[in-house]
Amino acid sequence: MKIKPLHDRILVERLEAEETVGGIIIPDTAKEKPQKGKIIEVGPGRKDDAGKIVPLVVKPGDTVLFNKYAGTEVKIEGKEFLLMREDDVMALVD
Repeated sequence: MKIKPLHDRILVERLEAEETVGGIIIPDTAKEKPQKGKIIEVGPGRKDDAGKIVPLVVKPGDTVLFNKYAGTEVKIEGKEFLLMREDDVMALVD
């Protein structure tokens, strides 16, 4: 299934949180969801006041950090993704 977000929305797949070494086992229900993800697809951009489309800064394949409560969780073909606005992205990760 091909998903194309509209306007300034992006489709993000969460990256797994890095495990810390220390011997303490934390159950999955107590772990926080990671705030780092890989962009899968982006929309065409938002319109400015003149009606021109301003392209997004991010592109598919970028790794990003986003707000803790950003976006809406969606399930596509059994995989979980986040659908959010570009404004929810705080930083690009190299």
